[in-house]
Amino acid sequence: MKRIILLIVGIVMCAFLTNLQAQKIKGSDTMLPLSQKAAESFMKKNPKSSVTVTGGGSGVGISALVEGSTDIAMSSRKIRFDEKKKLQEAGKSVKEVIACYDALAVVVHPSNKVSNLTREQLEGIFTGKTKNWKEVGGDDEKIVVYSRETSSGTYEFFKESALKNKNYMSGILSMPATGAIIQSVSQTKGAIGYVGMAYVNNSVQAINVSYDKGKNYAAPTVANAKNKTYPIVRPLYYYYTTSSDSKVKPYMDFILGSEGQKLVSDMGYVTLK
Repeated sequence: MKRIILLIVGIVMCAFLTNLQAQKIKGSDTMLPLSQKAAESFMKKNPKSSVTVTGGGSGVGISALVEGSTDIAMSSRKIRFDEKKKLQEAGKSVKEVIACYDALAVVVHPSNKVSNLTREQLEGIFTGKTKNWKEVGGDDEKIVVYSRETSSGTYEFFKESALKNKNYMSGILSMPATGAIIQSVSQTKGAIGYVGMAYVNNSVQAINVSYDKGKNYAAPTVANAKNKTYPIVRPLYYYYTTSSDSKVKPYMDFILGSEGQKLVSDMGYVTLK
């Protein structure tokens, strides 16, 4: 009798797993909270679907797409030529979808008196030329610089935008995740770092940034990102192979639809429209 029951349970489980539309999403730490929340909401609406979301960085997500260990790669930067080439060599054609936009916030310890920084000052700090807060109008205190690690799309975008592709300082404190930057900056008096706007909370202070040599400063807010007064804004991408098109389409339709875009807005990202 036990064998019969186990056989029936096995058949039922196999049928369930066959009908279950399982997919994996991996990559950008910036997109992680949004994709996790979207996956939860999507699975509630689609009980036969299973969506697993993990971070690791944009480069990690795209590498997983090349290897075939993820269905969708999250990326806070555009796919690179060498990554596209690897996909082509693996016989894969890739599709790019912009899910939303994000303002990149520069954050400091809440006690920091500095509230405004120009792009040139940011370049000086993150390349190591500017070492003390008094050089940019703050207290006589050493600047402690935090960055994402090199596999991060945020690392690349900030280097391109704020540093004009100059190299980060040697000895910069590289963090494996955005949450680690928030935690480190909140606990270190002279600290500075950069994070996706959705990660900003009361434990850190977001800096007003100027890209016109101090004529106009803007805070990293959704409104300022939309009206383009805040200068450090970027698209956030999903990448998947054309062979996975039908598999990932329901999730893509959800995130790009009204319900998904409401989640985008609710979580502090910038909607497509």
